Amino acid sequence: MIRVLSSLAAMAAAFTLSATAFAQDLPDLGGRTVVVVTENAYPPLQFVDPSSGNAIGWEYDAMKEISERLNFTVEYQNTSWDAMIQSVSDKQYDMGMTGITIRDDRKEKVDFSAPYMHSEMRMLVRADETRFTDEKEFAALEDGLIAAQPGTTPFYVSVYDILDGNEANPRIKLFETFGATVQALRAGDVDLVLTDGVAANGYVDASGGALKVIGGPLGSEDFGFIFPKGSDLVEPINAAIAALEADGTLDALNTKWFLEYKMGE
Repeated sequence: MIRVLSSLAAMAAAFTLSATAFAQDLPDLGGRTVVVVTENAYPPLQFVDPSSGNAIGWEYDAMKEISERLNFTVEYQNTSWDAMIQSVSDKQYDMGMTGITIRDDRKEKVDFSAPYMHSEMRMLVRADETRFTDEKEFAALEDGLIAAQPGTTPFYVSVYDILDGNEANPRIKLFETFGATVQALRAGDVDLVLTDGVAANGYVDASGGALKVIGGPLGSEDFGFIFPKGSDLVEPINAAIAALEADGTLDALNTKWFLEYKMGE
């Protein structure tokens, strides 16, 4: 751990001049208010800290960095996943962030930022699960149930990559939030939840040994922020993402939330 922190300190020093150069090149949004909507149900990207009641996570830290570098004020709002994309498309909010996979069908309704994170879909199960070890064995388990949010990447992967392509398959149980799918899994009401590796590792680490990840990756996905079509925020946000990637800030956030935070649990 000491070596990790020392490496981060060295990286921070090495990137100082680079960060300053990028900051000078970034647009100045003049202190305008940007309303960002999120779900707060996707640890460690964004969630409510049970010990403090505060909303925290990787995306909150990234948005703080972006807003400071572009000179805008963030106002956060909350909504459910099923309303997220449509509400941003309807211009109820300026941006949306909740680990949203960049997909062509979603681009018909909203504009996406450049990717800020790449992840792979994984299988989340109870720690005592022994009936199946991968997606093929699960598909053969006729009474096995999957929990998913409708319209999400895990839903479509469940339907088309694991089961029979029938979106009304009764083996898929639908829930309004991702957190509810995990609760159903822990309660034994379903047997499998699909999620990206980021969230899977977060829930495993927070489960106290109740959950585990099995099998290999079921594909990959890129996350992006969403905006109403034609938003003038896309280009500045993309410039800020590029700056955060170039000066090591994204790597530092990954270390904080996927290494240090988990080690402290």
